[in-house]
Amino acid sequence: MKTLKFTLPVLIVVVISHLIISIGGLGAGNLVTSDNIVRLSPVAQAETPASSDDSLADAVLPVQFETLIPNDPHLEKQWALSQLQIPEFWQTTSGDSEILVAILDTGIDQDHEDLDGKVVAEINFTDSPTSGDIYGHGTHIAGIIAAYSNNGVGIAGVAPESQLMNVKVAGDSGGCQASTLARGIIWAVDNGASVINVSIELKEPSPELEDAVNYVWSKGAVIIAAAGNEGSESPVYPAYYENCIAVAATRQDDTLAPLSNYGDWVDVTAPGFNIYSALPDNGYGYKSGTSFASAYVSGLAALLFNVVTDTNGDGKLNDEVRAAIENRCQQVGISGTG
Repeated sequence: MKTLKFTLPVLIVVVISHLIISIGGLGAGNLVTSDNIVRLSPVAQAETPASSDDSLADAVLPVQFETLIPNDPHLEKQWALSQLQIPEFWQTTSGDSEILVAILDTGIDQDHEDLDGKVVAEINFTDSPTSGDIYGHGTHIAGIIAAYSNNGVGIAGVAPESQLMNVKVAGDSGGCQASTLARGIIWAVDNGASVINVSIELKEPSPELEDAVNYVWSKGAVIIAAAGNEGSESPVYPAYYENCIAVAATRQDDTLAPLSNYGDWVDVTAPGFNIYSALPDNGYGYKSGTSFASAYVSGLAALLFNVVTDTNGDGKLNDEVRAAIENRCQQVGISGTG
């Protein structure tokens, strides 16, 4: 069983942010949220890359810098970006086109004005005639993670320079099967994904799905998964598996978002209530759930892949990315769903 690590004062080689991370998910047609509240410590920065695991935790120096404010017109509605201090992070990196983020969801509206050209690979594992987003969930996730920034249009994604993989595993009514999800996960990592966002919750364990999660970890990628929206401690899958980062959702006041799951199997929490992002047909709007908290953590992971170094010499970066997200977490309170 995993130990809840709460929210972490992140960062690793170059920037440490006052971060809040949470749980999100969509499963068999349901979106997810969480109930543990965690918050990062005040920001610190290291001017030189970390050379050991200890340096990630200890060798950080306070640094003053000017914050870049993008010109995206709906930026003021994206309260989670400032909550996570993502604009400060952008002073170091806004992502990398080589970092592929796979979104396993209901599809993505690839023609959306803030996502046009973002999807570099796609596959449809469902019976839907289109890989596009009819349900309206996957496009919202995509916008949170990688919408263009500073382009004078719409919103800003957490990792605006990263590219996306559209892996449609949930049908046009939002439903998804464990076997389909497992196939999608394996396809994503075999085709170059560094980060896999699974805003899907399944109520029952699946050996096939767990094997897929473990395979991703062995290949050097990370899976970030929503913790579920039932407002309980009951685990959901794949978030519960050891090699997933399980995310719960918080509100703007740092309290647990309504309906969000919680428990010692949850790893972190992030903003997941009244989250503004892209919708199909060049739309924008608000959604709540651990699905969207998961997306914020996936965006952060994409940024971290661009700045971490292989401190243990295993030839992979996923362990350093996960350590940066989890090891410096600090519990600041636990509240009910209110």
